[in-house]
Amino acid sequence: MTAAQEKAPASTPEPVLQEDRLDYTPTARSVHLCRRRAVRLVTEWGYPNHVGEVALLVSELATNALLHGSVRGRLFRVHLLLTATTLRIEVSDPRGERLPAVREAGDDDCYGRGLLIVARLADRWGVEPRTVGKTVFAELVLRQGPDMPRGPRERRAGPSHTATPR
Repeated sequence: MTAAQEKAPASTPEPVLQEDRLDYTPTARSVHLCRRRAVRLVTEWGYPNHVGEVALLVSELATNALLHGSVRGRLFRVHLLLTATTLRIEVSDPRGERLPAVREAGDDDCYGRGLLIVARLADRWGVEPRTVGKTVFAELVLRQGPDMPRGPRERRAGPSHTATPR
């Protein structure tokens, strides 16, 4: 990330139609559990066509929270918000000083591609500071109906940032 932070555009938020928030222990099993829960909820909310994207986004963001944001004795949180047009996935962890950054992984590297996947799948993603820790989010613009195919979308090369602590 650069020192110059981009602010998210100020707009009136859409009403939240569905919401889920759950805290997890920072273990590898928790990544599996939060991914399964997110897929189940998105299906129940009427968007089974997005389960593949949601599974990958939750996995990558939760894994980053586990590897780079965990503190002994502190949980990480997965928060899903559904509006009429957007599904937002938020993963919060207690390490606000360790901000995510997209990087180029070498051909032989086992790690380092998570945020590239997030940037490729999400219509928008970014980082929001919290009083303690940070929230990394990814947003998917939803199709008009559950069975409508997605059209092409503009991808962001990097994260957007907001400066308001939560």
